Amino acid sequence: MNSALLKTPSKQGKSISLFSATALGIGGMMGAGLFSLLGTASMHAGTHIPLAFFLGALAASFSVYSYAKLGATFPSSGGAATFTVMSFGPGVISGGLNIFQYIAYLIAAALYAAGFSEYANTLLGGGLSPFEVKVVGAGIVILCAGINLLGTAIVGRAEMLAIGFVTIALLLFAVEGIHIADISKFEMSGGSINGIAIATGILYINYQGFGVVTNSSGAMKAPQKELPQAMFTALILVTIAYVLVSTATIFLLPPAQILSFNGHVLADAARLVAGKTGFVVIGASALLACAAALNATMFAASNIAADMLHKNTISKTLGSTVLKTKVYSLVGSSCSVIILVLLFPLAVVGQMASLAFLLVYAAVTFGHLRVRNQTGANPWLLWGAITVNLGLFAALFISVVKTAPGSAISLGCALVGSFLLEASYRKRKSRNTQVNQP
Repeated sequence: MNSALLKTPSKQGKSISLFSATALGIGGMMGAGLFSLLGTASMHAGTHIPLAFFLGALAASFSVYSYAKLGATFPSSGGAATFTVMSFGPGVISGGLNIFQYIAYLIAAALYAAGFSEYANTLLGGGLSPFEVKVVGAGIVILCAGINLLGTAIVGRAEMLAIGFVTIALLLFAVEGIHIADISKFEMSGGSINGIAIATGILYINYQGFGVVTNSSGAMKAPQKELPQAMFTALILVTIAYVLVSTATIFLLPPAQILSFNGHVLADAARLVAGKTGFVVIGASALLACAAALNATMFAASNIAADMLHKNTISKTLGSTVLKTKVYSLVGSSCSVIILVLLFPLAVVGQMASLAFLLVYAAVTFGHLRVRNQTGANPWLLWGAITVNLGLFAALFISVVKTAPGSAISLGCALVGSFLLEASYRKRKSRNTQVNQP
C-alpha cells in the first residue's frame, strides 16, 4: 500500500486525477510480494509461475470490479472499512471484519519486513544467522515506526520516488533478461493443476494493493467513471510487469536454483543479466519496495481505521485500544508485526497474508450482494468473485495445513478472535448502558 492514503484529500480539497489514482494503484501493488514469494510459488507451480501470476490477476479482477462499484457508490477515505458497514450495518459482523482486516494488513506488513531482511542478508553476502535476519526484520519495523512519527508528507513523496525506481529497474531486468536468455534450452517442468492453484493463491498478495485506490474515491470528480478506469488500468499494467519479470526469471534460472534462492530470487537472476551491478540494483530495489510497502501497509491501515472511528463506522474495540491515539496505533501495530516476524518464516507469513486477504475480499463481496441494487453491480460477477476467492483460499489453506499447521491455526484464531472480541465489547457496552439508565 502507498502512504499517500494517509493524506488523501477530501472532496473539499484538491481532487485527485485519473492518472494519480492509477499511479496510486500501481504503487499499492508493485514490488514487495514479487521480490519475496517467487521461490515459494515455484515450489508448487514449477516453471508455470507466469501463468500463476496471470491467473492471480484474473482472480483479482472480479474483486476489483466489486470494489470499484462499492467505491463509486460509497466514496470515502475508509475504503473497505466503509464497505463492510454499508453492507452489513454497524454491528458485530462489520466490526469483526474490520478487526480482521486490520490484522490482515499487519500480516502483510510482516511479510514485507521479512522480505526486507532476506534481501539485506543477500546484499551483505548471506553471512547473517537466522536469528540475526529476524533482528534485521524487527529493526526495519522500528525504523519505519520512527519515520512515521516524524510525519507522512515527506515519506509519501519518498515512497512514490522509490516505487518509480523499482518499476523501472524491474522492467529493464525483464526486457534484458528475456533478451539474453537462451530460450532454445528452456523446458517447462513441474506445476500440476493443484500446484498452480496453490501458487496463484500464494501470489495473490501481490494484487491486494488495488484496494488503496478506493480510498481516493471521495476525492474524485467522477468516481463512477474514474474509479473503475484507474483500478483496472493499474491491475493490467502491474500484471504485464509481473508476467514479464517472472518469465525472465524462469528463462534465466532452472527450477532447482529458483528454489535454492528462495526469498531473494530476483537479485540472483539479475546477476546473470548485469553482473554485480544488476545484483545490487535489484537487491536495492527489493529493499526499497519492501520498506515502502511495510511503511505504508502497517500505518496506513491503522490511520484509516482511526479516521473511520471518528465517523462511528468502525469497531469500537479498535478505537478504545490500539487506535486510541496515533502513538498507541504505531506502537501496537509495530509490536504485533515484530511478533509475527519473529515467530513465522518468510514463506509462511506470505501464505498467511494471502489467505487473510482472500477471506477479506470474499466477505466484502458477499456483503456487496446485499447492496447491489444501490451499486448496480452484476450479481453473477459478484458471485464469481466470491467463488474464486474462496476456491483459492481452500486450495492454499489445505496446503498450509499440511506444511505449516501452526500458521493455519494462528490465522483461524485471529479470525474467530476478531468476532469474539467485537461481540464481547458490544455485549459489555450494552450491559453498562442498561446499568447506567435511570
